[in-house]
Amino acid sequence: MKSSGDRPVVLWFRKDLRLRDNPALERAFATGRPVVCLYVLDEALPGRVMGGASLWWLNRSLRALGQSLKTRGGRLVLRRGNAEAELRRLVGETGADEVYLNRMFEPGAFERDADIAQGLGADGVACHGFNGSLLAKPGSVLTGCGGAYRVFTPFWRQLASQIDLPGETRGPQDMSGAPATPGDRIEDWGLHPSRPDWSKGFDWEPGEAGAHEALNRFIGHGLHNYSVGRDIPSSQACSRLSPHLHFGEVSPREVIRRVRKALSDGRARPEEAARFEAEIGWREFSAHLLHQFPAMSDRAFRAEFEAFPWRDDEAGFRAWTQGRTGYPIVDAGMRQLWATGWMHNRVRMIAASFLVKDLLIDWRRGEAWFWDTLVDADLASNVQNWQWVAGSGADAAPYFRVFNPVTQGQKFDGHGAYVRRWVPELAQLPDRWIHAPWTAPAEVLSAAGVRLGATYPRPIVDHGEARTRALEALKAVSAARLGDD
Repeated sequence: MKSSGDRPVVLWFRKDLRLRDNPALERAFATGRPVVCLYVLDEALPGRVMGGASLWWLNRSLRALGQSLKTRGGRLVLRRGNAEAELRRLVGETGADEVYLNRMFEPGAFERDADIAQGLGADGVACHGFNGSLLAKPGSVLTGCGGAYRVFTPFWRQLASQIDLPGETRGPQDMSGAPATPGDRIEDWGLHPSRPDWSKGFDWEPGEAGAHEALNRFIGHGLHNYSVGRDIPSSQACSRLSPHLHFGEVSPREVIRRVRKALSDGRARPEEAARFEAEIGWREFSAHLLHQFPAMSDRAFRAEFEAFPWRDDEAGFRAWTQGRTGYPIVDAGMRQLWATGWMHNRVRMIAASFLVKDLLIDWRRGEAWFWDTLVDADLASNVQNWQWVAGSGADAAPYFRVFNPVTQGQKFDGHGAYVRRWVPELAQLPDRWIHAPWTAPAEVLSAAGVRLGATYPRPIVDHGEARTRALEALKAVSAARLGDD
């Protein structure tokens, strides 16, 4: 029998597909023993199965990770099936007696990991878990009474004051020495869409190198004007880091570290850095909430909203998913989502508000659509953001805040650049009419080549009437004062 010093250890990759700033990787290689790097595609994992856009990203991210390991003499072993069964099989094949991993905190996954650790521990295989995905472990940022924060601002104030940012680690340069172990071919997993291939417009570079390229680009070109530019969908101020953070190709600590370096170097103003850091904080807030209140993944955080009188409107839902609602800013966002796997954050709020408030369609239906079509479909963020818009979440927008898709478009896409890109049939309309084409004179529509009801749909609902209907429905669950945004 091999001594423990001769046995390899297993490094189990999950949502930490990177070599830099990876605590589980660092600790595994610090043992000085051979390290077997593993990824398991477990489609029976408790909770959600990945959506199509996420699988597209995973395919490329795993390929990138495998290539990075190869350049350092290592190898990524791919397995498909039940995670515990595959771990046990690998342990039996290699004689490994330790497993290193970065924890997942989503409902189902967290409990599953604890069960695996207990089962392997009973058989003499030690599991070592670390936090590689968040700034702080859920449950470590609590109110003075020891409870979970339900409001973002005090949560972020406390967390921001205690963020630990150790120096960057680039991972071991020599990752050779692991025993030869059979694995799957990623080509056989069928992660890339076919019949049809709806990903042809995806303009992303998944993987750790792509994550750092996106971070460099944002710090160099977007951070200096972030607080204003982040709301302009045609601008380049957004970081586009969300999918890279979700798959762990870059850590939130590294992002904060780089932003603060830019601040200290004079490449960013304090207010811009603080505004962007707060967005990382909102991601953190969402993860902590979901871990501590797991039922919010499919139930309203505010229980009274479970009685909300949602409508069954299949035609409306279909028009929304296809970007055919007749409201240009909503349609532009939904088309951008389908074409690229991503939607600008301001437009996400407008599109979500239209679904839940103008159409009175259950937020869970919209959240499920985003889950399947977003490359950054993070369960905590997706659920929290939809519940924020619906008014049913923690620290949510009050339900009486109803986004007007026309005025929102005029305010944040004044010249129509975003709409013209994604709704090209309206491209020739003058700025004055671009966000409400049904109000344009017939001669203006004719000159622009727009035929309402033919080349572009008429609005599927009147916003003023829909707002009134939404506020009336609110009376069933809330006595809040009313208003409009």
